[in-house]
Amino acid sequence: MTTTAEHKATLFVQNNARGQVLTCKEGLSFWGGVDPDTGVIIDAHHPDHGATLAGRIVLMPTSRGSCSGSGVMLQLARNGQAPAALVFREEEDILTLGAMIAARLFDRPIAILRLAPSIYDALSAAEVAEVRDAELLFDEQAIALHQPNAHMLSLSENDQKMLSGQGGDAQKIAMEVLCLMAAAQGATRLIDVSRAHIDGCILAHDANLDFAEKMHHMGARTTIPTTINAISVDRENWQDQGVVPVFGSKASRLADAYVNMGARPTFTCAPYLLDDTPAEGEAIGWSESNAVIYANSVLGARTQKHPDYLDLFIAMTGRAPDTGVYLAQNRRPNCEVHVHLPASYDDAIWPMLGWLAGAASPSGIPMLTGLEAASPTPDDLKALCAAFGTTSAAPMLHVRGHTPEGALPLPADAERHDITAASLAQLWQEFNAADNHVDLVAIGSPHASLTECRNFANFIGDGTCHANTKTIVTVGRNVLAEATDEGIVKRLEAAGVRIIPDLCWCSITEPIFPPTASVLMTNSGKYSHYAKGLTGRDVRFGSLQDCADVALNGVARNGLPEWLLSEQ
Repeated sequence: MTTTAEHKATLFVQNNARGQVLTCKEGLSFWGGVDPDTGVIIDAHHPDHGATLAGRIVLMPTSRGSCSGSGVMLQLARNGQAPAALVFREEEDILTLGAMIAARLFDRPIAILRLAPSIYDALSAAEVAEVRDAELLFDEQAIALHQPNAHMLSLSENDQKMLSGQGGDAQKIAMEVLCLMAAAQGATRLIDVSRAHIDGCILAHDANLDFAEKMHHMGARTTIPTTINAISVDRENWQDQGVVPVFGSKASRLADAYVNMGARPTFTCAPYLLDDTPAEGEAIGWSESNAVIYANSVLGARTQKHPDYLDLFIAMTGRAPDTGVYLAQNRRPNCEVHVHLPASYDDAIWPMLGWLAGAASPSGIPMLTGLEAASPTPDDLKALCAAFGTTSAAPMLHVRGHTPEGALPLPADAERHDITAASLAQLWQEFNAADNHVDLVAIGSPHASLTECRNFANFIGDGTCHANTKTIVTVGRNVLAEATDEGIVKRLEAAGVRIIPDLCWCSITEPIFPPTASVLMTNSGKYSHYAKGLTGRDVRFGSLQDCADVALNGVARNGLPEWLLSEQ
């Protein structure tokens, strides 16, 4: 047996483990991509769809997608369906944090490693591997594993007070995990952040509830202004909506735990639609992938894509690791995605561009070019960012001519990827493979803005929704109040549209999600990607106008839209 002492193999969470090697061809979002009860990959767009992660040594370049993957990781650990070990080739935070919480608070550790490409490639060819103490063993090799040292961080006096427990046990745990994550990310210090956004408040599994209530009972309290993501029920009305009482009660308890710890009951996945949006250059501590990408890309604020649970710890301390896109040098684009913009198009193009840009740049920050003559609205950029987050692990993108840092230069050796009419047509066909008889129109992933609600009402006009097609719009409480004052809610409800606050499509469950629906249609690239895995239903996609038309007549048009047909 040969041994190497090279420090190109890092062990972030220790646990002895042995299993068969499964190498995923690309990154995976555990939330919406892995069944939290079985460990099976349910992302219909992933090349390893249907594979089982449980008990295996799982390799992937990095994770991607939702910040809620850390909660899925915790749930898998607690029910015995987690991978024996997760091995990454690039930086990864979301699943690493989930494993840290599983070990630190619930005594369910999962080994987490990061390997240099040469070692990663060698391991991917092995059939079986083992993590034993501080070594990785496979094919007669023993690779020494280096562990990062959190004690090397430069901490402020207040950091040290929190770490010593002067602020209580809950804050002590928060600071301990923050320091571990900082060391794992290569940070040398923590920085102040002005506000936080909590993402781990969806009752996708019991792990989220158990974590939140455990922290609350330990005395956890936020110390900076903190908003809260969409939850799993309409908090004030679920008891009149046919929701199963056990589920509704648990979902309410989860929301209340965070509110009782000091979070505002905003219950929206689009905190950038609130009145007090972050300023350009402001350091914030947000979770929820679409919110993070929008904040960095469109607002010019600065935040890492913090995993669920770490978002609470940041809110409790007002501190975050000084790494990633908090640093100006890490916000520079490293590749170009050039869009060959069709002569005409509608709003459906923006989520499609986001999805394709993420697929072209699955881990790096892209600069989108070719859109300089376009006039994207804030809703267009919202759709772009949300869809980008489903296919890329990056916390931001740039759009030349339209985003605050869109003038940043590309490196001389930057790779260039092209999005052509053919690329768009192929994605349209992939997003619209389902039957064209639609049972449900789903608007609001992320939460619909006031403008989207107004435009949808205008598209519906004086019509009435088709008797066999349910139409639901999900919104934040602030938008609901504004839309009510403007008379939009009254118009939509008169047409048969249902408007529901607090929850969103990524957290909706039966019976709010119509149990009899087999095909849904959405204008969201994000939901087009996740819906099949989350609901088991088939999906159609189109513009907001397309969705309104289908709401009225129940049938989607087959084939490419006119604006793409003209490019063929």
